[in-house]
Amino acid sequence: MTDCDRLRPVGEGSRAALGHGYVAAVDAVLAPLHAKLPIRLINMGISGNTVRDLASRWEADVQALGPDWLSVMIGINDVWRQFDGIDGAAAVMPDEFARIYEGLIARSRPRLKGLVLMAPYFVQSSRADPMRRRMDEYGGIVRSLAARHGALLVDTQAAIDRALEQGEFESIAGDRVHPTQAGHAIIARAFLDSIGVSPDSRR
Repeated sequence: MTDCDRLRPVGEGSRAALGHGYVAAVDAVLAPLHAKLPIRLINMGISGNTVRDLASRWEADVQALGPDWLSVMIGINDVWRQFDGIDGAAAVMPDEFARIYEGLIARSRPRLKGLVLMAPYFVQSSRADPMRRRMDEYGGIVRSLAARHGALLVDTQAAIDRALEQGEFESIAGDRVHPTQAGHAIIARAFLDSIGVSPDSRR
């Protein structure tokens, strides 16, 4: 969802280095709006990661880079592994997810000027669907963390839900998880809305 073939080891230095997903779409809006300001986006997403994986690389991939602002999207794989039948041991249950995520934020928040937490999502309009119910639970955890730590919240699930009212899930994510380009555009717009930037802004 975030990785999108970004440059290794550090996804920075060019538009292509940010990958082909929502991070590059956000950069495409921010760059001309803030051409005179030293804004540099870095994509450190890794496909398939759970919050456990994120914790194992937090020092090298977050702390060592010294970001002024940090945006995190995590939780989708933690839930998906509970349902995909591939590796149940990789699934991270709610209590562990909340504990690890809280610890990571607590380590970095004092150093940051700003923090953005992106809720995980599942491209499914039925809230009765078992995976959607579970994803909503993890979204609630992220919402609580954002409130406790003074972070901006990107309600990615709400943005997806609004899009589902207008069309079929295949146009957003064929497997209900990995976004199409249209899906990435929805996520990018939700992110920009959360930080108060409009693609049409002249600020």
